Amino acid sequence: MVVKRADVLGYCMGVRRAVEAAEKAVHENPDKKVYTLGPLIHNNSALESLKSMGIQVLSESGNELPPEPADSVVVIRAHGVPPEILHKFEKSGCLVINATCPRVLSSQKRAAEYAKKGYTVILAGDVNHGEISGISGYVKENNADCIVVQNEEEAKRINIENKKVVLLSQTTISVEEYNNIAKALTIRIPDIQICSTICPATQERQAALIRLCSDVDAVLIVGGRHSANTKRLHNTAVSLNIKSELIESASEIPDSFFELDRVGISAGASTPDFVIDEVEKALKT
Repeated sequence: MVVKRADVLGYCMGVRRAVEAAEKAVHENPDKKVYTLGPLIHNNSALESLKSMGIQVLSESGNELPPEPADSVVVIRAHGVPPEILHKFEKSGCLVINATCPRVLSSQKRAAEYAKKGYTVILAGDVNHGEISGISGYVKENNADCIVVQNEEEAKRINIENKKVVLLSQTTISVEEYNNIAKALTIRIPDIQICSTICPATQERQAALIRLCSDVDAVLIVGGRHSANTKRLHNTAVSLNIKSELIESASEIPDSFFELDRVGISAGASTPDFVIDEVEKALKT
């Protein structure tokens, strides 16, 4: 069997940076307990690996402080958090390591700047996503209105009296979804400022998958079932009418894949290298 990987797959810069920050926190603070604020990433294998190092998970709501803050390290995940939660943990006496993705930090800063100028900020993305919650917090901290729009249909129903409006985006939203939202809003709000803050990592993985699918008989999408970008990769493969399965580990590879001549592997931005390696090894065994 020939096993071919997509030329872009697995951890994105922001996720790798957050995982490395958590691991470094353990090594540099042997006398402290290390926590992450919410699950660090959407991948069970990676979370189990972090757990084996002694890293514990606090509620992502921010309502749960470590039992002994002064003897604790809290790592903020790549999605980021609202400023009030960040300040709460800093004031508690914890050592806070802010591993928010630099691209998300940029979005938080941009949203705050527009809010200070009196803009209503519209965020294109998932209302329940941690990144959106964090960015919204920076708008509200500056006493401005923040509206989350999840799709084109919601955008068509927007009604805003403020003449100063800006559209920002969740970094992981698809370009197509964002463009549809932007077009619908422009019709309703002609003077709206459109600022795409989409991270290229998602699009790069999509493009790499499309290239891969033209050269294999089937493709395995490796990643967490709760990972939005992993599910989008699988949906793309399905739309290309190629045999495809979304799996979280090598143990889930369907038997039918071992009978094929050429199998491709792609993986979401929160999938660790060791899981991808295990899938490839299993296919070649």
